[in-house]
Amino acid sequence: MERNNDRFDFVVTDEYEGYRIDKLISELMDNLSRTYIKKLIDDKKVFCNDKNVKASFSVSEGDRIYMEIPPVELPQIKPEDIPLDILYEDDDVVIVNKPKDMVVHPAAGHYEGTLVNGIMYHCMDNLSGINGVLRPGIVHRIDKDTTGSVIICKNDASHQNIASQLKEHSINRVYHAICYGVIKEDELDIDAPIGRSATDRKKMAVVKQGGKNAFTHIKVIKRFYEDGFTYVECRLKTGRTHQIRVHMAHIGHPLLGDEVYAPGRKSKFKLQGQCLHAKTLGFIHPTTSEYVEVDAPLPEYFSHLIEVLK
Repeated sequence: MERNNDRFDFVVTDEYEGYRIDKLISELMDNLSRTYIKKLIDDKKVFCNDKNVKASFSVSEGDRIYMEIPPVELPQIKPEDIPLDILYEDDDVVIVNKPKDMVVHPAAGHYEGTLVNGIMYHCMDNLSGINGVLRPGIVHRIDKDTTGSVIICKNDASHQNIASQLKEHSINRVYHAICYGVIKEDELDIDAPIGRSATDRKKMAVVKQGGKNAFTHIKVIKRFYEDGFTYVECRLKTGRTHQIRVHMAHIGHPLLGDEVYAPGRKSKFKLQGQCLHAKTLGFIHPTTSEYVEVDAPLPEYFSHLIEVLK
């Protein structure tokens, strides 16, 4: 098989006999989505034995599959004068208290109004370039509707240092959340691997096989017996996608407002996404080697909820 950034050339072996052509290519080219592959097929960029075929075409052993991959055209990401709540800043890093409804970095459909757009304006050209033009300075992220601390790196050296700390799970990351139901235990550990959901590929889930190790420590801050909620502290010992949301749903206490992992749950509160806040972020400074810890104050909606529930 020959494949690179602009072409794919493959002769079908017996193990792929009878595969749909779009499924075959998606398995062999795991960096391309099946939707994108179908688009290439519709655009007459895919050939089987020198003929264009449909996505549903079943391949046979010995068929030669050839695909032309157009060069990726990256959009120009522009700095924007977006007000930012800066919690900490020096020559190496800046920590921002991200609000709700803000995407961390540009992606399809979100090329403006992101944290990256705002931080590009704030830092000018002083951002690490390791993660490419769409994610300058970004070493980790939180969900669009999760609020709180995000660390941005101003140079490649600090980026590599912070990335190593994240990989080693040595960064202190503490979240506050409000979940459905009253948790009986004062503290509990959730040790359950997380992977892509088998029933919905857009979601993550606790899985028995193929998942990544995930560990969350939960500590109850306040129980609201009358309304049936619990205010908790969630301390991450790993950092998987949607980890807290998935783990809390797994133990039967999904987060208040989480439309993805708490479907069908209703409350009297009108919220915009999950009630989750990245409150504390502590790390070893990449230059001074001193411990730095930043605390992001609770957003107004969160504080108001606690007062109402009291």
